[in-house]
Amino acid sequence: MFQNSLEYAKKQDAEDALASFRNKFHIPKNASGEELIYFCGNSLGLQPKITSEYIKEELTDWANLGVEGHVEGKHPWLPYHEFLTENMAKIVGAKPSEVVVMNTLTTNLHLMMVSFYQPTKTKYKIVVESDAFPSDKYAVESQLKFHGVNPKDGLILWKPRKGEELCRFEDLEEIMKNHGNEIALLMIGSTNYYTGQSFPLKKITELGHKYNCMVGFDLAHGAGNIQPNLHETGADFAVWCTYKYLNSGPGSLGGCFVHERHANNENLNRFAGW
Repeated sequence: MFQNSLEYAKKQDAEDALASFRNKFHIPKNASGEELIYFCGNSLGLQPKITSEYIKEELTDWANLGVEGHVEGKHPWLPYHEFLTENMAKIVGAKPSEVVVMNTLTTNLHLMMVSFYQPTKTKYKIVVESDAFPSDKYAVESQLKFHGVNPKDGLILWKPRKGEELCRFEDLEEIMKNHGNEIALLMIGSTNYYTGQSFPLKKITELGHKYNCMVGFDLAHGAGNIQPNLHETGADFAVWCTYKYLNSGPGSLGGCFVHERHANNENLNRFAGW
């Protein structure tokens, strides 16, 4: 059981089976040359020491092969996502056929809402947690505006109670009870970036589907941190980045999940092309 003490922290460090992995990362140092205690993995993960070797391999293929690197390189660039799919699917608890690595998180979120946010005159509202990551909130608000919906009317915030910091599931149940017939989409972060609260994804999905709502999750602070078991949750879609707890670096690709039940739905709206 957790204990708020230095002794407990030292004991946990001593018993950490993954402690040796610390040596596989570059850790920034202070002016005295001492390694910093890095608490910023939620913003940018540390660089794995092998990263420069991997990048050098790609630069070498580019130099030696030019355009042929798309199909003949050590890791051909054209089907790059095929090399990443299986491992990424394991990280988020999905089937390989449900996952793709592409774009960035917010771009993927917009693409997912093109397909899964289909407002009608009576069912058009979106639910997000009140302290959602700002970019998510901006994306959702812009989608509402794109569809001619005023965010003041179309956005419902799932808030902690007065004097509390965490959102209660029963309060989300109350929101759905009162507004379920008006809600088209639940768009929730799997782990809140501000409080660290990890949400019950399967229960949220079941609740949303009970009211015929689409359900999506942002795993930006969950992927590589907590196993979300996406397929099991039954969520319609999810998006995430890889530069935080997956340590892939600034500017790296994001990930996308679409549940297999939607795979052959040719009537699902989508933007096509490459």
